[in-house]
Amino acid sequence: MVQEDGVPVGMKQYPAEFEADAVALYRSRPGATIKSVAGDLGVNTGTLRNWVRAADGRRPGSHSTQPAASQAGGDDVQAELDAARNRIRELEKERDILCKAARYFATETRWRTAASSLKTTSAVTA
Repeated sequence: MVQEDGVPVGMKQYPAEFEADAVALYRSRPGATIKSVAGDLGVNTGTLRNWVRAADGRRPGSHSTQPAASQAGGDDVQAELDAARNRIRELEKERDILCKAARYFATETRWRTAASSLKTTSAVTA
């Protein structure tokens, strides 16, 4: 059933100011979930989620995507992320080379230690 104003029966209408305040409250709590804020305010979780999406400029039913304003600044972030990933690859290669060198020198040292101990043992017995 639909009432005169086009809102289905049973759906609550909230003032725009309340919606804006609810979104601001959610954003002001870094560790809060939509569910916890919605519970505190006494609204449905999906309703608050739709308000947050609408405030971000996304359709209320859409999945998480970056708003257009955030994507413009995201190029710098993406470039920084790519540079960090390249640096990580470079450091991983250096680490692998150092590990191989350490293994080589460790076996080299064991071989010389074993050979020198044989000489020491044979010199003592002779």
